[in-house]
Amino acid sequence: MQRRSRGVNTGLLLLLSQIFQVGINNIPPVTLATLAVNIWFFLSPLKSLQSSCISVEKCYQQKDWQRLLLSPIHHADDWHLYFNMVSMLWKGINLERRLGSRWFAYVVTTFSLLTGVVYLFLELAVAEFLGEPGFRRNCAVGFSGVLFALKVLNNHYCPGGVVNVMGFPVPNRFACWAELVAIHFISSGTSFAGHLAGILVGLLYTLGPLKKIMETCAGFFSSNIGYPRQQYYFNNSGYSGSQDYYPYGRPGHPEEAPRNYDAYTAGLSEEEQLEQALRASLWDRACHQVQLAAGYKAVSFSTPVHPPGARVLANPGDPY
Repeated sequence: MQRRSRGVNTGLLLLLSQIFQVGINNIPPVTLATLAVNIWFFLSPLKSLQSSCISVEKCYQQKDWQRLLLSPIHHADDWHLYFNMVSMLWKGINLERRLGSRWFAYVVTTFSLLTGVVYLFLELAVAEFLGEPGFRRNCAVGFSGVLFALKVLNNHYCPGGVVNVMGFPVPNRFACWAELVAIHFISSGTSFAGHLAGILVGLLYTLGPLKKIMETCAGFFSSNIGYPRQQYYFNNSGYSGSQDYYPYGRPGHPEEAPRNYDAYTAGLSEEEQLEQALRASLWDRACHQVQLAAGYKAVSFSTPVHPPGARVLANPGDPY
């Protein structure tokens, strides 16, 4: 895994252009903060890629657990950052509006940690089952495991429709699985376990006990430190958002004013936002195909890419 070159960061410039094209005022605060954090650590990384990627050997055997925090916010190069953050931009606009900023921040943080944990479990299980110690040394870095988990959430809230994966129509609820297989076969350098870990974490939230556990923990902390709980509300088009709930009322505010999401959605209706999100998803997949056609090699959690000729280390112990 080779550190990005310090030339002109075309991917970073394109990302900034995309952000300003959408409009900073139209990006919800947690999504904007996530983009800013990833850009910041790309420009000023805390550690090298070799010291921030996660593997069974480094995290579990050597007890270097801080890598679980470092891995999602470090990227191999500017194109890796670009593709991950553009995907985060559109998913965040859609999901943060639906979940509310506080809960979305909670979800992103939880997913960032759990995706790494599940990745380690999968790599350890495969190493033990196949008797191949090399899987213990597979090191991955990037945010796209979290993006796969968020994609599961987005498809859960918007299950209808059909998307195009490599020319084949796929129902929206199965798009994650189709992309998992497609990316694995198209780009041999990607981490199948990293993508699968994100999908499993997303399913633990939508179909498993994770959401209940998170709600229980949020209720416990809010009752001890006085934070308002989050209460979801619905309309005739399904899950539509959240609002802060004060069981005894907020002092000086007998009635809570309805929250205005126009700043985040640019005044688009629910149907227009869904259509825009689907177009963005198709556009994002087209970017992956353009990236692969340009001769870049993808590695780690999702679409980290390297210029032609760059060397990728499968094992952290290999020489540079």
